[in-house]
Order: sequence, then structure tokens, then C-alpha cells
Amino acid sequence: MNTATQHTPSAALATIAHAKARSNRFDRWRIHAIRAAFFASLVGLWHALVWLEVWDEMIFPSLPQVAETLWLGINDQSLTSAVATSLQRLLIGYALALCIGIPLGLLLGRVRWLNETVGMLALGLQALPSICWLPLAVLWFGLGDTAMIFVVVMGALMALTLATRDGVKNLPPLFLRAAHVLGASGWRLYIHVMLPATLPAILTGAKLGWSFAWRSLMAAELLLVGVGLGALLERGRELHDMSLVVAVMMVIMFVGLLTDRWLFNYLEQRFIHRRWGTTA
Repeated sequence: MNTATQHTPSAALATIAHAKARSNRFDRWRIHAIRAAFFASLVGLWHALVWLEVWDEMIFPSLPQVAETLWLGINDQSLTSAVATSLQRLLIGYALALCIGIPLGLLLGRVRWLNETVGMLALGLQALPSICWLPLAVLWFGLGDTAMIFVVVMGALMALTLATRDGVKNLPPLFLRAAHVLGASGWRLYIHVMLPATLPAILTGAKLGWSFAWRSLMAAELLLVGVGLGALLERGRELHDMSLVVAVMMVIMFVGLLTDRWLFNYLEQRFIHRRWGTTA
């Protein structure tokens, strides 16, 4: 009798866990089915518009034309080279923005006079479209990768800095008081207390900064002659090759979706939420 009583709670918990796992699997499959149906309907609408000849094929290419352009771009390495060049510029500029923006945001969140001066400047620059930096970048660095990297840095920097600053300012004061009591001060306070505690806010700023940087880079490559996805997009416009334009747009969206769903979603769901115990 006592043995059955002891095993009943564990059996009930196991049943609940199994039911919850089955419900989660069902929800995932349902989401996948809805997503597949949505994109299938988009493809069907695309085919219908082409078949009805709503627009001329020079303006609105068919899906097979776009697929053929993608295949040719991969085969002759023009598309893969453009993707590699754009990603290289993005990674360099984004890494610089991370190295500058996160420490600056930590300082702005702790030093009041710095926040009232540099923080106000950063807030004002946040409202400035990053492509506005392109004329200055060309004058300062010339027509080259350095100018584009500078635009990428300025596109991501303000979002990172302000998000980190807000994360520091929203820290519970009890954390900082406990850290001081335990002897954390100076750089140890920033490295071991403030930086880990503001990681969720930093990740939010990193996602915004990445999207701003990606858009800034595409705009800069559109306007500057060179190699990259933006330059390939501009080449398609000049040649009136709409299949190339649509193909490059699809690649740009795919890179953005892949980064958001794979990299940032992994960091958020698999590391930060589980680290802070906000998900099961």
C-alpha cells in the first residue's frame, strides 16, 4: 500500500510530461503544416499571375525563370561570390559594432554624465538612416570596402549601444548592491555581473543591429559600383533582367531569415532563456 502511494506521484508526473511532449510535437507539426500551406499558396498565386499575364514576363518573371537564374548564378559562381563578399563586409562591420557598442552601452548605463552627453548623441543618431553616412564614408575612405564597412558599423552601432544601456538601467538595484557586498567592483562588476545580467537586452539589440546593418550594406552596394548582392541587384536592373532581380531579392531574404531563425533563435532559446530559466 505504501509502495503504491510512493510511486503514484512519479507516475502522474511522467504521464503529464509525456502528454506535454506529445502536445508540443503536435503544435510543431501544425505550425510546419500551416507554414507549408502558406508558402504553397504564395507559389500558386505567383503561377496564377504569370498564367493570367497580368504583367509582362519582362516585368514579372515566372518561378522557373527565377530558379534557372539562381542555378546559373551558382554554377558560374557569380551569385556565390556576391554572397561571400557581402557576408564578409557584414561580419567585419558587425563585429566592430559589437566590440564598440556593448562596452559603450555598459558605460552609458552606469555613468550619468556620459549618458547625458554621448547617450543623447546616440539617441539622435539612431533616428538618422544609416545610408546617410554613405556620402561621408565615400569622402573619408573612397570607393571601396572600407566605406561599406563603415556604413555597416554605423547601421548597427546605435541599436546595440542603446539596447545595452537600457538593459543596464533596468537591472534590479539589488543585484548591484549584492555584487558590491560580495566585493565586485571596477571591471569585475562589468564583466561578472552587469554583462551576464544584460545579455537578454544585448541580444535584442544585436538582432536589431544585424537587421539594420544588413539593410545598410544592401543600400550601400546598390549605390556603389563593385561586387556584392546589392551590386548584382543593380546589374539586374540595368540589364532589365527581372529574373535576376527577383533571384537576388530571394537570396537576401533567405540570408536574413536563416540568420534570424538559426543564429539568434538558437542563442535566445537554447542559451539565454534556459540560462535564466524562462523556458521549460
